[in-house]
Amino acid sequence: MTSPSPRKESPRPARVLTRAAVLALAAGLVLSAPGQQPGIGTGGTSNVEGYLPSALLRANAVGQPNATPYASGVDLSTVLTRPALFPGEIYRNPVFGRNEVVVANARSTAVLIGDSQSVPDDSWPRRALAGLGYGVHFCGYGGTGFTAANGKVGNYADALERGDWLMPAGAPGLIVIEGGGNDAARGASDAQISANANRLIDALKDRYPGTRIVLVGTLARGAQNGGGRRTQVDALLAGIAARQQLTFVSAGDWLTKYNLTEHLADAVHMDAEGRKQLGVVLERRMRELGVPAAPGAARALAYTGANGTNG
Repeated sequence: MTSPSPRKESPRPARVLTRAAVLALAAGLVLSAPGQQPGIGTGGTSNVEGYLPSALLRANAVGQPNATPYASGVDLSTVLTRPALFPGEIYRNPVFGRNEVVVANARSTAVLIGDSQSVPDDSWPRRALAGLGYGVHFCGYGGTGFTAANGKVGNYADALERGDWLMPAGAPGLIVIEGGGNDAARGASDAQISANANRLIDALKDRYPGTRIVLVGTLARGAQNGGGRRTQVDALLAGIAARQQLTFVSAGDWLTKYNLTEHLADAVHMDAEGRKQLGVVLERRMRELGVPAAPGAARALAYTGANGTNG
């Protein structure tokens, strides 16, 4: 379905008001849906490169998503008469001309954008978010990154702009971007990574202006222990986060800092125990940096999989 073109004659104040009204509407539609409890799986994903989020699979299965198009200058009174949408349904955002998927409890949902480090159901980023009380809406794919694509899905910025992912309608409680490893492995330059990272972040800020964004760096061994380009990309992302005023979690030396090289399943991915221990580290670091737990989450939530050995 071709996205409708914005009405060029509309003044910017009208567009801002329309956007605010639509975002509020979408949030109301999402929050009216039944709740879901955050949680994590106990197993990994056997085929990381072939993984697709269930929402995207659903959209692919029916061809073009069953979305109702609205021009950016639509009379919102016609939208407000629609019945509430339910989780899994596709919503056409009238301001951005983009199909979005309705998720339950948007305010308690974290959007996780990542590569194969984030794919498994028990990945360390998912464990950390579950420990903070969030359900996870995953937008990512193995083999991708800020510049890296894998032939099925574009790099992060392209995937967002082209609709390779279905982002949630309404306003999620948190957005976490993890990555950089594939960019490092494929020789992307600092300029290329910076340009695409800033393009992604700017687009997310524009779409979800009230949602906190956390940037998680590139998992590596550290500059003094053979971290190489992966550690360099982690440092590059730190600078981007600072300029964008985002919370940044550096992971560029975690493999050696927390003695986790013995839990590598291959050169860069963790085994189940490593994912468990890194989930503890990431959750604790996010709490230290003031990343809030999901609304309604128990204050006494334990670190996900915490065993006290990697504090």
